[in-house]
Amino acid sequence: MATPDGDFSSLFNFLPIGAYRSAPDGRMIRANEALVRFNGHDSEASLIAGVGDIAAEWYVDPRRRDDFRRLLERDGFVRGFVSEVFRHKTRERAWVSENAHAVRDAAGQVLHYEGTVEDITERVLQQRSMREQQERMQALADQIPGVVFSIVVRHDGSRRYRYVSSGARELLGVEPEALVNDPTLISRLLHPDEAPRLVSETQALLDGKAVLSGEFRVVTPEGVLKWVHNRSCEVYRDEEGVHRVGVLLDITEPKRMEEALHRSEALWKMALESAGDGVWDWNLATGEEYLSDSLLSMYGYSREDVHGFASDLDERTHPDDLAAMLVARQAHFEGRIPVYRNEHRVRTRDGRWIWVLTRGAAVERDAQGRPTRLVGTHTDITEIKQAEEQQRQFEAQLRERQKMEAIGTLAGGVAHDFNNLLAAILGNLVLAREDVGPEHPAQESLAEIHRAAIRARQLVQQILTFSRRQAQTMERQALLPLVEEALRLMRTLLPAGVRLDTRLSPAPLCVMADGTQVQQVLMNLCSNAWQAFAGRAGEITVALGAESVDAARALRLGGMGPGDYACLSVADNGPGMDTDTQRRVFEPFFTTKPPGEGTGLGLAVVHGIVKAHKGTITLDSTPGHGTRFDVYLPLAPGDGTPGMPLTEARDDPGALRALSGRHVLYVDDYEALVGLVQRLLSRQGVRVTPFVSGQAAIDWLAAHPGEPADLLVTDQNMPGLSGLEVARAARALRPDLRVAIVSGQVNEWLVDEAAAAGVREVLSKQDSMDALAQAIRELLAAAPA
Repeated sequence: MATPDGDFSSLFNFLPIGAYRSAPDGRMIRANEALVRFNGHDSEASLIAGVGDIAAEWYVDPRRRDDFRRLLERDGFVRGFVSEVFRHKTRERAWVSENAHAVRDAAGQVLHYEGTVEDITERVLQQRSMREQQERMQALADQIPGVVFSIVVRHDGSRRYRYVSSGARELLGVEPEALVNDPTLISRLLHPDEAPRLVSETQALLDGKAVLSGEFRVVTPEGVLKWVHNRSCEVYRDEEGVHRVGVLLDITEPKRMEEALHRSEALWKMALESAGDGVWDWNLATGEEYLSDSLLSMYGYSREDVHGFASDLDERTHPDDLAAMLVARQAHFEGRIPVYRNEHRVRTRDGRWIWVLTRGAAVERDAQGRPTRLVGTHTDITEIKQAEEQQRQFEAQLRERQKMEAIGTLAGGVAHDFNNLLAAILGNLVLAREDVGPEHPAQESLAEIHRAAIRARQLVQQILTFSRRQAQTMERQALLPLVEEALRLMRTLLPAGVRLDTRLSPAPLCVMADGTQVQQVLMNLCSNAWQAFAGRAGEITVALGAESVDAARALRLGGMGPGDYACLSVADNGPGMDTDTQRRVFEPFFTTKPPGEGTGLGLAVVHGIVKAHKGTITLDSTPGHGTRFDVYLPLAPGDGTPGMPLTEARDDPGALRALSGRHVLYVDDYEALVGLVQRLLSRQGVRVTPFVSGQAAIDWLAAHPGEPADLLVTDQNMPGLSGLEVARAARALRPDLRVAIVSGQVNEWLVDEAAAAGVREVLSKQDSMDALAQAIRELLAAAPA
């Protein structure tokens, strides 16, 4: 219902905001003073007269008039309709908020529209500015490599994120909205060890801490561990809590670098402490050089010992290293290498030479590029140099060991074939001596052949002994035969001009010893003696005898108690040793020989073997008057006499008749040896079926299941099937068949494997074929007929 004009005019003009009445066709009917002023007119009449069409003249976007009318027609009123409009007279743009309603007659027809116009330009511009500022801040926040956030820490300690930037996706692996919607999410992302930190920081904020800065770890939903730096500050406090803004930065990579730096720093500090690094600062223009206290301490000098010039250390540099040091230094001066680096020796205050690594760089240069100041360090690398030398010695030792292993392997193969040849020679000698009779003139020649063949076999066995690696086996045995055997081999190895003299007691001198190792002691001492001659003529004397050592002498010799000992001495008339050499002579890798000519292990090995035998080794040497080593080994309990060898077995005619008709299967890959055994046993009435391969013997057993056989004798080392394999296959075919294995290298492994295969007899190859034939005859005699 329309308001009376009088009342309307009073209210109309009183309003502080614009008010109007307009016709449905867009003409302005009334406008109050506020609206007149807003449009730049002086009077209501001027405004009404000037407005032709509100839709075209009022709205910047004419379509807003249509939107306005649709709302009126639909609802009958409009509330808070915001539009950009023109100030009618000035055509300046402004923002308004309109409220309007339609006034209708009794029939419902629209008579006119009434409404208000509020100038909200300043508010809209402020909102726009704020929005633009927020957009700029949002864009800026999105550019920060981390998370920008606004948070409220409530008084109960709970949190609410008001804003989280998009960096949360990359840093934390979650959407920003997820943190805003679920403030507890951040606590679930924390590394389990960081929970106490979160509690303490929350309490610190509530207690009034304005600025918070710290580091913590998070684990993203994908399981990636990251380090985060958090920095925030307080904005204000209110009844809700503490309002703060801050930033989370990804410091994972710097942390890794920091940890690597810490590790490197720790190693470097350890290196500095162990190597005793020193710093020098050299003024090239004046020649003055500052040396740090640690550098002076490295060489044992005080500041009174040096004069503060670079020449001080140059004068103490080893003459052999000075030229290379100056070349490296000049190369850096000329810019050909970025860093000056050199290793050289420097003489210390007590006269020693120590190796140092010097590193430096020019920190100042003149206009022509010439260095004017050089700064660097000295590092004591003496231990490193010694370690390098020790490494070279280890490598030499390894090469020597590999060479000896190769020699042992080669010797084993050669010895097998060579022993077969010698066995054939010795066996045929036996037959030949029987054939010609005891009175034949050829007996003397055959005897010499026999002695030479036996000597050849002994040499092969000695080579195998010295090249073989075996565990120590302590047995009661006579020392004299061991020494004599080693000396026989030694005479074949002596260099020209070196004479070997022996003074050996005839007593056997029984000791508990590993024969091979005792012989190695003698070999090492003798080789050390002749190497001391350095190519000159000389004499080595080997002595062996029994000595009784009383308590006083035992104390003087050291490392032994009183008692009866065998004393093995090796003396030479070479150059002798000085006191320092004598003190270190048993040290591993110590040698006075030139590089590449000695490992420094020979005497160390001797010392170790003697100690393992509960013995003592002493040294007596004088420069220019030769050297003598005395090895004392305790005599074994008893009468000092080893077991006497068994009397040579004589053929018993009755036993030989009992062997007549017995059947032996003999297997050896050396055909001449097979034939020889057949001839030797055939003379005793034994029937021999020979085979030159293990497979041939197995095939014969399979093809002749009914053929009786009393004994199978097989060589161990053969191409194709080995003796053990032959034994297993033969026992599988004939479980009751007695099997014997013959080997030139009988050891514990072979005996155990043979026993597991059902073989009780493992025979060592004899020095003569008649001895082998005798061993086979004894096996036949023990076997049931």
